[in-house]
Amino acid sequence: MTEFKRILIPGGMGFVGSSLALLIKAAYPDTEVYVFDNLKRRGSELNLPRLKHQGIHFVHGDLRIREDLMQIPKCDLVIDCCAEPSVLSGTTGSPDYMLQTNLTGTMHCLEYARINSSHFMFISTSRVYPIEALLRLRLQETPTRLQWDIEDGPGYGPKGIRQDFTMQGYRSLYGTSKYCSELLIAEYVANYGLKGIINRCGVLAGPWQFGKVDQGFMALWAAAHAYGRPLKYIGYGGTGKQVRDVLHIRDLFSLMQLEMNRAAEWKGQVVEASGGIDNTISLLELTSLCEKLSNNTVDIGQELQTRSMDLPVFYMDCERTQEQYGWTPKYTIEDILVDIFQWLNQEKASLTHVL
Repeated sequence: MTEFKRILIPGGMGFVGSSLALLIKAAYPDTEVYVFDNLKRRGSELNLPRLKHQGIHFVHGDLRIREDLMQIPKCDLVIDCCAEPSVLSGTTGSPDYMLQTNLTGTMHCLEYARINSSHFMFISTSRVYPIEALLRLRLQETPTRLQWDIEDGPGYGPKGIRQDFTMQGYRSLYGTSKYCSELLIAEYVANYGLKGIINRCGVLAGPWQFGKVDQGFMALWAAAHAYGRPLKYIGYGGTGKQVRDVLHIRDLFSLMQLEMNRAAEWKGQVVEASGGIDNTISLLELTSLCEKLSNNTVDIGQELQTRSMDLPVFYMDCERTQEQYGWTPKYTIEDILVDIFQWLNQEKASLTHVL
């Protein structure tokens, strides 16, 4: 890769940030890695000994406070993983914490990068796409899933959503915060010559993800089957037929390595980084696969009403990423689950109170 001697990962104690920190340190042992986090999310404290054991520096601080971040020594690369990641954030109360963390936090990261002439990589989300426009896409129903029944159109096709899809409309407060951050990055690239790149990710999964109802559904489903806890199908008639594409965190890292090898070319471009159509699964299909891998069944309730921010189907077309970087995900859905179940079984003593 382009020689980055010191890398800073804001949000580095969450699933994505801690996983990337460990993968970077394993691949580039001479690189100094700093992670910055407020440890707000339950379970993130379990990552402390893992990172310390690998010689990764932890700095405790709040990204909403500029001075907390600026105390970190000059780093060559900032990988902004810091976010309140729930799409439900602010839907039943104040969005203040989420907006300050996601938007003000990114502004502080950009300021750090500007002052220190750092390269900047942003971990964004497919949730930047507007909900009503996605809901207009035609669906069909099979025995185990909902799926798009679409031909090529403006920004979409049989392989999924492309980045030229319309951006007009609401997208959830979470999605808006991440899209605003993308726009801020474009301004810093144009105004300050920032070397930046945006990875617009679908669902990310793997070991050490502390899944919840509104974020990290693969880990949530696997943990319920591993530890015998009930689940619930929410919305769409309680059928569990909603579909997402899923990418193993290691596959994201392999893409990042290819991008870092070409860091001189970073000009704020957006890169689709998701499992794509070949790595899609419905909750109903996920249940069957979890039963197979765990030899266990759990009670699954039904909530018929669909939540306002939910989508029946989503997956991205990553063909352009594959063409530009020669990158294809290696982990199948089953591979990802096998990896998660292995972790759940190995770490059961420390995880049962978190998951």
